[in-house]
Amino acid sequence: MRFFSTMTRALVASAALVTMAHGTASAQAAYPNRPITVIVPQAPGGANDTIARIITAKLSEILGQQLVVENRPGAGGNIGTAASAKAKPDGYTLMLTTNSAQVINPWLYKSTGFDPIKDFAPVGLVASAGYVLVAHSTFPANNVNELIAYAKANAGKINYASAGNGTLNHLIMEMFKQKVGIDMQHVPYKGASAAAKDVAGGTVPVSVQSAPSSLGLIAAGKIKALAVTNEKRIAALPNVPSISETIPGFGSTPWYGILAPAGTPAAIVNKLNAAIKTALADKGVLERLLKQGCEPLQSTPQQFATLIKDDLANWQGIVKSSGARVD
Repeated sequence: MRFFSTMTRALVASAALVTMAHGTASAQAAYPNRPITVIVPQAPGGANDTIARIITAKLSEILGQQLVVENRPGAGGNIGTAASAKAKPDGYTLMLTTNSAQVINPWLYKSTGFDPIKDFAPVGLVASAGYVLVAHSTFPANNVNELIAYAKANAGKINYASAGNGTLNHLIMEMFKQKVGIDMQHVPYKGASAAAKDVAGGTVPVSVQSAPSSLGLIAAGKIKALAVTNEKRIAALPNVPSISETIPGFGSTPWYGILAPAGTPAAIVNKLNAAIKTALADKGVLERLLKQGCEPLQSTPQQFATLIKDDLANWQGIVKSSGARVD
């Protein structure tokens, strides 16, 4: 009797495990069956926010569930990134982030609150964005050489705005300053749009801005583009030279991608990756990205994971040599 009792309990336990496994598989197959939150660790109005709203609108159609963008800015992207890392790994909380928060911040900050590798499951790249060195319309300099000459003649007297300490806007400008040997004072804002608005108003004369946050102001004549900070010119501003045309070897092209918390089932990650690729193949999405000075990027989850690891190693040296540090 004891043998049969033990066998019965074992069979019941086995059946329970099979049922649980079947239930988990069914839940993943039915994914998604409710809205998905997409955390953007930057303020509204910048490149990451703009790209997120373009891609999530299409992903909502493809997946049949609403993707809700939730901005959680602060600490150069660390607050939203740390919150994403701690989310339940069920595919219902994702993050659309940029390389500055994921692979640069770990070398800039003493503590970020997350591990860029261990805490995340990369889903896929989405886009790259153009970044532009801009100035108020009345600023004396009209190109890189003129800015360098003016800054050297007014050492320490010129302010530049950024989207906040540790943001890509901040770091690119610090890299530029070090490369050309000029002294300008940093004025951090709480977001790219606020910084761009004050450059347009003349409160702060110079800034590095993403194309999405600056193209409208450039077209309106409120700010002027001195150069593109990417390695090469961007389609949205074909007549604006890259800094590398004046300063060989200078350039930074930011990437943007979607990540899930570590432990998210591979079936969900792969389903999301396939949806991203479908979205990026859509003509309307492509046109909207290009209009904002962005270009689509595609990858597998594995390719994205490799890029993050490689970029972490590359930026460690760049940040160290630049001397930039945010405590």
